Amino acid sequence: MSAAAGAAAVQAAIAQAIRASGVLVRVSPEDFQKILRKIEQPLVIRATGGFFATNYQYLTSYKGLAFYTKSATEIILPAGTETIAANKIWIP
Repeated sequence: MSAAAGAAAVQAAIAQAIRASGVLVRVSPEDFQKILRKIEQPLVIRATGGFFATNYQYLTSYKGLAFYTKSATEIILPAGTETIAANKIWIP
């Protein structure tokens, strides 16, 4: 396989992963908290990650879109937020 064909295959795989995951919107931690305040009974998936320093990752759904944020510190979630602890959140 040539280098060009290999690069095209990688791009096709990335495009497929994006289509499979739906619409994902990356937002700041502050905007993520604003979105959570709009949801009556929010559900948040959370995970920790990082190689050299720990980061906190959060994912929620609002009006058919998935919102994701990453923060160096834990985000204070609104009272009544249902959380699911994940081992990892993988974002294409």
